[in-house]
Amino acid sequence: MAVLKKFRPKWWLNGRQSTELDGRSNIALVPPVNARYDVRPLTVSQIDECWRLDQRCFVDGEAYSRDTFEYLLTAPESVSYRMVMQNGAMAGFVIGLIEPDHTGHITTIGIAPEHRRRRLASSLMATIENGFRRRLVRIVRLEVRSSNLSAQKLYSSLGYSVTQRLPKYYSNGGDGLLMVKSL
Repeated sequence: MAVLKKFRPKWWLNGRQSTELDGRSNIALVPPVNARYDVRPLTVSQIDECWRLDQRCFVDGEAYSRDTFEYLLTAPESVSYRMVMQNGAMAGFVIGLIEPDHTGHITTIGIAPEHRRRRLASSLMATIENGFRRRLVRIVRLEVRSSNLSAQKLYSSLGYSVTQRLPKYYSNGGDGLLMVKSL
């Protein structure tokens, strides 16, 4: 056993993978493959947990400020959900706004790195689209970084189409793509 400990990578500690969590701990349990998740409404009462998760999801300087989350979660036109594990810990979130022309705008979606590749983003997208439908939205739009091919592939598989390139859309100068879907 001592030999195994000696040769384990630094990020592996007692069967747990080291990640940046929330400043209190740098250890996050790797969820089991058969972990169960539930979708629940996301409200301003979860603002701090959502903001911390957003900081982990968007490490390239594109994370939202806490004030932005407060606005997004308190706006009357907000439609937002969170994905939680059985213990109540947030694994992902999606936030959208209904614009004055009744277009749904998916403002942000984030999945914790250790929970990715489990179809959580697809589930959250379906949930927010249903939330938009209940509020009579017929068209949904979102922006995605032009270099984020995995997100573009996901959105395309869900029926979104690129309608416009957005030069220097992101604060670091990166281009974006506008993607749209009819509901």
